[in-house]
Amino acid sequence: MGLYFNFSIVLFYIPIIAVYIIIKNIYLKIQSEIPVKRLKLLSIKRYLRYLKLVINLKVVLTIIFFSIISNSIVLFQNSKYDKLYYNEQDLKGEAIVLSNKMEKEYYYIYKIKILHLNNSNKYNNSYLYLKVNKKSTNLLQYGDKIGFTGQFIEPSCRRNYGGFDYKSYLKTLKIYGNVKADKIQVLEKEKGNTILQISNKISLKIKEKINSLMKEESSSIISGILLGDKSEIEEEIQERFKISNISHILAVSGMHVSYIILGIDLLLKSSMGKRKTKFITIILLIMYMLITGLSPSVVRASVMGIIVTGAGIIHRKNDIWTSIAISLFLILVYNPFLISNIGLQFSYLGTIGIIVFHKNVLKALKSIKIKNRKWKYRFNRKVILISNKIKEILAVTISAQLAIFPLMIYHFNLFGTYFLLSNLLISVIIGPIIILSVFIVILSFIFYPLAIISSFILELLIQILITISNVSELPFSKIYFPTLNITTIILYYIFIIIFNYIYTLYNSKKLTNTQIRMRNLIALLKYKIIINKKKYVKVVLVCILLLVVYTYIPKKLNIYFVDVGQGDSTFIVTPRNKTILIDGGGSSSTEYDVGESTLLPYILDRGYTKIDYIFISHFDQDHVGGILTILQELKVGRVIISKQGEDSENYQKFLKIVKENKIEVAIVKKGNRIKIENDLYFDILWPEDELIKENILNNNSTVMKMCYKDFSILFTGDIEEIAEKKILETYKGKEKQLATDILKVAHHGSKTSTIEEFLNVIKPNMALIGVGKDNNFGHPSEVIINRLIDFGTKIYRTDTDGEISIVVDKKGRIKLKKFIE
Repeated sequence: MGLYFNFSIVLFYIPIIAVYIIIKNIYLKIQSEIPVKRLKLLSIKRYLRYLKLVINLKVVLTIIFFSIISNSIVLFQNSKYDKLYYNEQDLKGEAIVLSNKMEKEYYYIYKIKILHLNNSNKYNNSYLYLKVNKKSTNLLQYGDKIGFTGQFIEPSCRRNYGGFDYKSYLKTLKIYGNVKADKIQVLEKEKGNTILQISNKISLKIKEKINSLMKEESSSIISGILLGDKSEIEEEIQERFKISNISHILAVSGMHVSYIILGIDLLLKSSMGKRKTKFITIILLIMYMLITGLSPSVVRASVMGIIVTGAGIIHRKNDIWTSIAISLFLILVYNPFLISNIGLQFSYLGTIGIIVFHKNVLKALKSIKIKNRKWKYRFNRKVILISNKIKEILAVTISAQLAIFPLMIYHFNLFGTYFLLSNLLISVIIGPIIILSVFIVILSFIFYPLAIISSFILELLIQILITISNVSELPFSKIYFPTLNITTIILYYIFIIIFNYIYTLYNSKKLTNTQIRMRNLIALLKYKIIINKKKYVKVVLVCILLLVVYTYIPKKLNIYFVDVGQGDSTFIVTPRNKTILIDGGGSSSTEYDVGESTLLPYILDRGYTKIDYIFISHFDQDHVGGILTILQELKVGRVIISKQGEDSENYQKFLKIVKENKIEVAIVKKGNRIKIENDLYFDILWPEDELIKENILNNNSTVMKMCYKDFSILFTGDIEEIAEKKILETYKGKEKQLATDILKVAHHGSKTSTIEEFLNVIKPNMALIGVGKDNNFGHPSEVIINRLIDFGTKIYRTDTDGEISIVVDKKGRIKLKKFIE
């Protein structure tokens, strides 16, 4: 609870407790004066008493006590994260390296623990990421004690609606930020925690053995399955696993731990006895947690495994809910911010889903009978046993999916339609893969040649696993969903819990008195609905009618100037809910896809899975890169471009994608008008038939003016001075066609654009500049910034303001909001 309150929760509880005491006293007084009435079956008051059995005074006091503690811890932690370091702070000190190198495009990154810094003790034991230039000769190892100098880089927060919050993510790792190293010196070797160093060496040795035994593709997957290390798995394979809904096998979970416990039991039980075997199991699970890096999903599965095993040692019955509670409690005591870790959420909810829904889902699957006698008698006993096994596997998969479905949509906006098929297939081979992997790793340390022979079987199983992931390539293998809001997620869980409870009521042989009363209540409600059917039908029809009317009522015009780094992208939602995307940013780096990482999630977070119109100003990477992803992943109505004076790789990619997806493309030129809806249209102002030859892509960008009522905004692509002068010549005497309220500044504020004569004619009140933070081009130019200031134009830029939202009402009044204030 501490994560969701930026103030002391004590202040929140004081008025609630005071109100509760007052209401309780008044209620008791009134109740004593009211005569006893006849028992009513349909009574909210009556059934609230059952709620009190669960949420009693002790439970409420426990929640209050622990929420105050958690709130206090989080407030204290947040104050440290916000105040301990400041951006661009010069750092000089000593630290211990606590990770192996993580490779990025230009840097190696290491996790470090500060020992001494800037002659102050306040930084001691804090954690940072150390960024070391790849050109540096300093290659660090786990446990190195180093001296370093550098500059602190504060982690970025969200820059767009629903965007990735790097600062919050680092909090789940207990890391305060990055330090860009200027100078590093290794002072001593192996000065870290001895146990963790040994665990890290074992982990590295296991990876080394796996890599030497198997092909690169297979070895990376085995490292993911055994150690939860996905760093070396190709992005394409990870994406296929995600779409196929089998990513969970790459994160160590309860399944992995179960097989480890089973394997130890089979190997040692007969020779060492039950009790000693259980002690060894606990020791090995602790070692396994350390070797795999103590990730939340590993800790959850291992702690639960230890509790189950420990219960057997002390002859106590294991309670699954207690096991879940203890493991989660230990994780959150270590770091309360881990509650927002996706792996932790999926791990716990998947487990809870299996506990809560498995019995009823399996019962429902088993109730599916073959009614055709001819086919029924053809099934022998073995087939029936296989059928029951399949139903068991499907029940586990469906139960877990029911629990994690809304969070999967919330985090990934993606649902793999073939999840039942893929999970059914992997359930057959994942057990042998885990057991064989562990066996081969142990064997490689004892007798390497035999491990090589055994690895051929494992290689075959991994190739089968990769083949199963190819279901992601089948038609309609994935469905994109808009991001769910918290209210929808809560309602979903309420619905499936109620549905599961009702199913239990009608499919249990023995019912408690409470369950009998609930069945009677449901029967009474059904009776009431049947006898008042016409009234309820009218209510439903009126609600549907109101919803339809509300959908078609024109709303305000929303313009979102999205922060896509060094590039331009504008997402527009019209008064009648049509969607328009103008450019999509893009990165020159092959490792980073702006469309996949920023633009697609942004559109889905805004609640849309279809784009009605896409305008592409020109085919430079920083304008069209993200668009190519959108064209492939979302439904697109129409794409509007201008005549291309030069062929390019991006243009050829574009032609291929629109052809494959059968997307309509319109080529426009000066003088065309694109009508979107009543009172909203785009006037195409540039280019002409005769294109400018100099810097042909930039200077022939599509320049267009969007008009709505008395409001207008001018989009200028990357045109430069020569194009601006040509436009001024073309519209001489028609300057009103160029005048606008808001100018999207050309070429990211480069000094080669936005000349004084152009500003004199368009007279913008506001200017938007799409530019990357700390970009290498020096955009925007100080000359252009000063020029806009001199014209009295208000400047908004994505590098300092993040996403810029503009709302225009029916009278053309503008309301602008910066995401980063």
